[in-house]
Amino acid sequence: MSVQEYLDKHMLSRKIEDAVNAAVRAKTPDPILFISNHMKKAVPSVITKVKARQILDSRGIPTVEVDLFTNKGMFRASVPSGDSTGMYEAVELRDGDKGTYLGNAVTKAVKNINEKISEALVGMDPTIQLQIDHAMIDLDKTEKKNELGANAILAVSIAACKAGAAEKEVPLYKHIADLSGKTNSILPVPAFTVISGGKPSGNSLPIQDIIILPTGAGRFEEALQMGSETYHHLKAVITEKYGANECNVGEDGGFTPNISSVREGLDIVQEAIARTGYNGRIKIGIDVAATDFCIGTKYDLEFKSPNKSGQNFKSGKDMIQMYKELCIDYPIASIEDPFDKEDWEHSKHFCSLGLCQVVGDDLLMSNPKRIERAIHESACNSLLLKINQIGTVTEAVEVVKMAKEARWGVVVSHRCGETDDSFIADLAVALGAGQIKAGAPCRGERLAKYNQLLRIEEELGDQAVYAGEDWRPSC
Repeated sequence: MSVQEYLDKHMLSRKIEDAVNAAVRAKTPDPILFISNHMKKAVPSVITKVKARQILDSRGIPTVEVDLFTNKGMFRASVPSGDSTGMYEAVELRDGDKGTYLGNAVTKAVKNINEKISEALVGMDPTIQLQIDHAMIDLDKTEKKNELGANAILAVSIAACKAGAAEKEVPLYKHIADLSGKTNSILPVPAFTVISGGKPSGNSLPIQDIIILPTGAGRFEEALQMGSETYHHLKAVITEKYGANECNVGEDGGFTPNISSVREGLDIVQEAIARTGYNGRIKIGIDVAATDFCIGTKYDLEFKSPNKSGQNFKSGKDMIQMYKELCIDYPIASIEDPFDKEDWEHSKHFCSLGLCQVVGDDLLMSNPKRIERAIHESACNSLLLKINQIGTVTEAVEVVKMAKEARWGVVVSHRCGETDDSFIADLAVALGAGQIKAGAPCRGERLAKYNQLLRIEEELGDQAVYAGEDWRPSC
């Protein structure tokens, strides 16, 4: 084949002429670079390769990382993991061989990506997220993604989403907003974990987290400053009251002083807030994680205490009274999982009181059927979205739409086993979630999310809107 025949076959002469004309019109100072980029844009992007590997998360436990390639570049994503998997959430595929990583290796999920998912997706347009996610769901053929693994599917879904944004030459949050049909981007209120307790921590505090929400900030940048300053003042308070040895932190960066009661924890957090001068501008939240200490129909608030009195078993009615008193005595604006995941009756009763935001985590598990039931029964008024519980970007967008249509709040959440992937920051902005729970203003994998929100706010400039006092819909 001659050079002229080759040019004619691929219509290169016309394409090169178009690129040169565009460079002339643009009066570009670097015509070679301009023409190169112009020619690249003329070629529709497709997925050319998907490569997965096993990496370690913030706890030193294996998770899945994916490199997805298009003719525009390589796009990387890694997935988080929780302490436990609920029966209503998508299945995280692990090897189960106790001789390797104590059974936590994910080489089966990695193999599924490299041998099955990759083959199914090569040639697909990365901008069509719905098509990509449905292709993987169809390939899996199970309701909870048991076959391929939700960790495998989600890693590819996120990587494809990043590739789609690059193909459209827009920021990731803008691409996700387009996918969801939203037009306005909102910077969320950060829900900082400042004290950790519950099942994962070695202290005697029964509830899982005490959280601060800087709703009184004017911008996200100010909210991050308020959270950081309060966190460091809290460290000083803990050191003064309990000694420097009590300033160890949990998996998500919250301090773990050896306190045994919720009130004791709330008191030292309030003291830290007072020292910052942010009284009235920072609200408090608690993540009770009550499923972890529910025994039958009773709640054992001494389940971690070495010297149980046996006097601290509470009924659902007792728990409601306790929450009422806490909401009176402290600026509590949010309570997550105040009851067991199957205690729908007390959840409904408490939510109906309208005392604060009632967040469903274990109650919902980001499961559309559970969310639908909770909306119908008014069992909570806010969704805690953990994307690994549902398994694809498309499905995450859909459950947030359900929550928003019900006028619920939405909290985009991290997991205890995190990576440095900051995807949930863009997701929270894109979906107008209003809240993001990504741990303490401490530890690199947590700050990766908060720092990305700083960048997004800077990029939006005068168009940036911080949720602030509008952090959740009025009920």
